[in-house]
Amino acid sequence: MKLTLEELAAFVTVVDRGSITAAADSLDQTVSGISRALSRLEEKLETTLLRRTTRRLELTEEGQAMLAHAREILAATELAEEQMAMRRQQPAGRLRVNAASPFMIHVIVPLVGAFRACYPDIELELNTNDQIIDLLEQRTDVAIRIGVLRDSTLHARPLGTSQIRVLASPAYLKQHGRPKAVADLANHTLIGFNQPEHLNRWPLRGGNDDGVPITPQICASSGETVRHLALAGQGIACLSDFMTETDRRAGDLVQVLMREHIEVRQSIHAVYYLNTQLSARISVFLDFLSRHLGSGQGGAGAIKRKP
Repeated sequence: MKLTLEELAAFVTVVDRGSITAAADSLDQTVSGISRALSRLEEKLETTLLRRTTRRLELTEEGQAMLAHAREILAATELAEEQMAMRRQQPAGRLRVNAASPFMIHVIVPLVGAFRACYPDIELELNTNDQIIDLLEQRTDVAIRIGVLRDSTLHARPLGTSQIRVLASPAYLKQHGRPKAVADLANHTLIGFNQPEHLNRWPLRGGNDDGVPITPQICASSGETVRHLALAGQGIACLSDFMTETDRRAGDLVQVLMREHIEVRQSIHAVYYLNTQLSARISVFLDFLSRHLGSGQGGAGAIKRKP
């Protein structure tokens, strides 16, 4: 048994318009064509959906149940057609993107030129905030969030993951020595975050499965501030690959305690409100971002893209 969209549309339209004749006019078909579609549908379902009298049509109990399913199927089909049509159009208008400053600087900004070349009619508004924001209050179309998601009112699209490492500058290590064991960190200046607390748990053996908690002597709210402090030789820090890839390649930051390192990857999601999922601007931006993660240089190249 294979139901067709034509049969479902005929059934729903007859119910909505109140008669086979009115449904035929609405769908630009013949009365006999609509009648045959209804008959085929009932034959396939092996049940009566409509009781036909000389004056009106009345839904049976089975017809009531089938009507709800038919509406859902037709709505889903219409949604798919709209999404494909929007992809064929040239998206335009303002797109407001929010991300933590390190992700904006090291991943999104280097890709802006290529994105604008593909979609010149999209006006980008790039905002940074190192704390979780209210998308509606901040008038944000899409936000990039790193780590565990807790807001169930948002639609989340996974983009990839980025490994975190314990790092220091060669200048700092030359002056203070290289730690050879986790316990040696007690004799060093540690750079961490004032919030959230889980960012001060480093991916090292010796603690539990989540790593080793540290007590920083220098705290900052932004990963970019922590990065610059580490580059300036102010201490040892734990940072994500997407913001340190270029520094590590240049030798400006080096990984320490490699034998004690455990692989921990931060998840990266794009989030937006469910009722904006049809926005062509959001769709093409996320598709573009996904294509370039893991394949470019610098921050974007350091991200393991979701398949």
